[in-house]
This record gives sequence, C-alpha cells and structure tokens, in this order.
Amino acid sequence: MSGVILVTGATGNVGREVLRELIARGAAARAAVYNLADAPQGAGGVAEAVRFDFRDPTTFPAAFAGADRLFLMRPPAISNVKRDMQPVIDYAARHGIGHIVFLSLIGVERNPIVPHAKIEKLLRQSGVAWTMLRCGFFMQNLDTTHWADLVEADDIFVPAGGGRTAFIDARDIGAVAARVLTEPGHAHKAYNLTGGEALSYGEVAAIMTEELGRPITYSDPSPLAFARRFRRRGYPGGMVNVMLGIYLTTRLGMAAGISPDVARLLGRPPITMRQYVRDYAATFQK
Repeated sequence: MSGVILVTGATGNVGREVLRELIARGAAARAAVYNLADAPQGAGGVAEAVRFDFRDPTTFPAAFAGADRLFLMRPPAISNVKRDMQPVIDYAARHGIGHIVFLSLIGVERNPIVPHAKIEKLLRQSGVAWTMLRCGFFMQNLDTTHWADLVEADDIFVPAGGGRTAFIDARDIGAVAARVLTEPGHAHKAYNLTGGEALSYGEVAAIMTEELGRPITYSDPSPLAFARRFRRRGYPGGMVNVMLGIYLTTRLGMAAGISPDVARLLGRPPITMRQYVRDYAATFQK
C-alpha cells in the first residue's frame, strides 16, 4: 500500500504519537480532527489536516480521499457504536481502505459491555483487514483526565481499589501503531499492549511522590463519588459509565497481565512509569 494513512483522534494522547511516528517513517499521514484550529502544529511531513466528525457523514469524503489505511479510535464521548461508529467503518470498507488498525482495550474479549468490544465485532464483519491494538491504561491519562486532581489536591482519584494495572505509555502505542500500519504481516492479529510492570495506584502515587518531590496520595473513591465528580466536571454520562467499567476491571484484577508484545514489536522494553513521570514532571507542577 502506498496511499495516505488517515489518523483519527489526531489531537489525542495516542493520535499525536501515531502521527509523530508515521512522519518519522516517511509515511503520508493525514490528521483527522474535529476542529481544524486544534490540528497538530509543527508536525512536518503530515500530508494535511482535515475536518472529520464521526457523526457527520458529509465530512467523510474529504477525509478518506486517497487513503488506503486507517488508524481508528473511538472518541471518548461516543458510546452508541451502531449509530456513531458503524457508518465510518462501512464507509471505509466501501471507499478503498484495505487495513484498519483499531485502538482497543485490553481484556475486551472478557468485557462485552464496553464499546470497544462492539467495534471489534464490526471490524471482523467489515471485510477489511484489521489489527486490534488492545491497550492497557494509558500513563498519559494521569496528565490529562486526572491532571486536575493531581495538581489541585495531590491525589489520584480513581475507583480501582488495590487492583494492579500494567500501564502503557502512549508513546509506545504510537510506535507500535506506526509499525503495524507501515509493515506487512499484521493483518487479522490482536496485540495486547502493556507496560513491563503491573502497579497498584498506591504504588503509582509512591513513584510520583519520589519523582515530583511532594506527597501524592491515592484516595480510592467509591464509584458513586467518582461518577458525581466527573459529571460535575461536564463529562457525559455514557463516558463516565465506560470509565467506571474500565476501573471495575482493574479492581477485579483484570488489568494486571503483562504482555510481551510491545517489547517484541519494538525490540526494546516498554517505557516505565518512573520514566514517564520524569518526562512529564513539568506537567504536574502546581
């Protein structure tokens, strides 16, 4: 394949890294963004940025024109897969996309209530070659979704109990995605992408305390308290429910498994939590 690679979610934690890695490989990448004003800046080599809205089919033709591969991610606010995701997959199948790489969720085969499971099913039925990147919890969620609690209250506010998570750095996901999108041999495969260590949130708080030089706690709120706080912050109910489902799997010990796939695909160990905190230390300063 030698066409354009369309990258959805191009302004997000993972999408930005996918673009960066594709550019480094000399691939023709197109950033699909909801608002062109938010298009990644300074990403030399990106073919273009194009407005794209999963819920607006009139934006599909320009986004998919000349594209033969798709990096697909589900916008966090979308929970109705049949209404808001299936039309995109169907359009891709009819308009020249030969390979879809989907940013999925680790353990999705055991968690059918999350939207990712429904999207995987649609991809298997699409007739297009697919690759599932089943990822653990992103380290970068700490400096985005949970940034306010960390900076304002020095606290990790997630209802995960004592469960462990094999956190993965979005930079590693971007590197894997770029390889899968530009090299043969990955069609109809599912990769479990995790870090190389499984940590409880208490252990993450201890690492952050050491690296940031101030006490960081892990309050382990109840699911109800978590839902109330994030609804007050304006998060849609469907999105909050998905987050609660993900944290439930952590609480039940389903997020602790460590996979060798990142090291095998990249030829190096995954980035550690300690390295992530060091690299992002300035983001967590008050």
